[in-house]
This record gives sequence, C-alpha cells and structure tokens, in this order.
Amino acid sequence: MKKVLITGANSYIGVSFENYVYEHYGSELSIETVDMIDGSWKEKDFSSYNAVFHVVGIAHADVGNVSDEVKAKYYAINTDLAIETAKKAKAEGVKQFVFMSSAIVYGDSAPYGKQKRITADTEPKPANFYGDSKWQADKGARELADDSFIVTVLRPPMIYGKNSKGNYPTLAKMAKKLPIFPDVQNERSMLYIENLCEFLCQVMIRREGGIFWPQNAEYTRTSEMVKIIGEVSGHKVKVSKAWNWVVSLALHIPGKISGLANKAFGSMSYEQNMSQYDFKYQKVSLKESIKRTEG
Repeated sequence: MKKVLITGANSYIGVSFENYVYEHYGSELSIETVDMIDGSWKEKDFSSYNAVFHVVGIAHADVGNVSDEVKAKYYAINTDLAIETAKKAKAEGVKQFVFMSSAIVYGDSAPYGKQKRITADTEPKPANFYGDSKWQADKGARELADDSFIVTVLRPPMIYGKNSKGNYPTLAKMAKKLPIFPDVQNERSMLYIENLCEFLCQVMIRREGGIFWPQNAEYTRTSEMVKIIGEVSGHKVKVSKAWNWVVSLALHIPGKISGLANKAFGSMSYEQNMSQYDFKYQKVSLKESIKRTEG
C-alpha cells in the first residue's frame, strides 16, 4: 500500500483522483489531502508518504489585460508554491513528486485554419505569464530529481469530465441549444478525467519519473464533439461546412470574439506516439467519455 498526499484540497483533479482510487485501486493506494491555502501544510510531516501529488494552482484566466499584482499571484502560486512543496517533499524523504504541468507551456493553440502538432522534441515556449508560471514550476521541480527522489511531470492537454470547468462546459451548453454548427477541420488533443486518473494510478504504483504527455486515444474535432454532446443529450445538431463563414466573420471582429473563435476552432495536438507507455490508461473512448460526462 502506497500512501499518497494530495497537496491542494477540493480541486477538480484532486477530488476526481481520490474517488477513482477509492473505486479502483483501494488496496494499492491510500489517499490523504492537505489544504495549501492557510499555510498549515508547512507544519505537516510529509515523511510517512510515498508520493506527493501537487495539484494546487491558478487555472487559466483572461490573460489579456491584467495588473502586475495578478501576474505576481500566478507566479507565487503556480511556480513558487509548487517548488517549495517539492523541496519539502524531498527534504522529508518522500520518494516521488507528481506535478501537474500543462500543454500551455507550448504556447497557444494554432489559429483557425492552421495546424500545431507537438512532438517530444518540441521546445516549450509559453505565450504569456500563465504559461510561463507553469513552465518555471515544471523546470524547477525536475531540477530536484535524483536517484532517491523521482519527479513525475504531466503536461496534459485540456482535461474534461463531469463537473469540469473551462472550455468544455461552454461548448456543451452550445451543443444542447444550437440547431446548426460550423464543420471546421481542426485537431485537438484532449484528456478525459478518468483516463487521467488511471494514468496517475499507474505512474504512482510503478514509480515512473520524467515528463509525460497523457491524452485520449483519439484526437477531437470541435464540430464532432458538439455533434456527440448533442446526440447523447437528445438534441440534434446539424453540422455543416455551409456555416463556416460565421467563423471567418467572427475572426475579423477584433478583441474577445476573434479570440474565442480561434480558441474554439484552433488546433493543438500531441503526436499520438508520445502518449503511449508500458501501461494502458486510455480506457474510455471519446464517445463514451461524453456519455459519462453528460449522463
């Protein structure tokens, strides 16, 4: 039985992982959680844990027009807190530190009509302070690795699942209301929450270290996803290229609208072979994942 400490209470990934372990790996992994907000974690003894799973962080917000104070907060939480936690784990004899980095370290997705396929040789190049705050923590944590301290860094694409936040719920809302939707040929890597949780269980049980790029077994196209969400929700969405002019029009409206159009219909994917490992974790298909998310 390996003892795992989740640093960051009530996070979507942390709670999902804890529930998944309880259901599938209760005899192999034991989970505890510590709140990182009140500072009491500094007094907590980490020495009895085999692994620390660091999930705390400020999620992606509107990075367009923010104060230096807000930027400083991103670095304080996403970078400094992560490295401080890793150092404490190492000093107190924890064998493995698992850090949730992000695909955002590679910059923004390619705009509408362009492709962006990341390979294992692609160098991270953050596009803004949010991406950079994750990248600095990603590097800082890995620098602490040695023969007795395994550092496991995950750079997942967009994570979605039941009760998730971010872009997926917005898309789902549209899919349940709109009668028609543009059919744009974009390509996205995504990661369903249960596939992520299975991945985490495997790297902790096996004590795998290094950089990892977990993703679903299939790429996602925005229009296909909208169609499936509509289907499983009992709402028919007609997907057609005849409506692609709406996207082209939106791209010419400066500011937020063009930004949202690029975000929804842009492309960003990982080579599939980067995400194949010595264990199976891509257990849930795209269609089944949407059924479970919307069910």
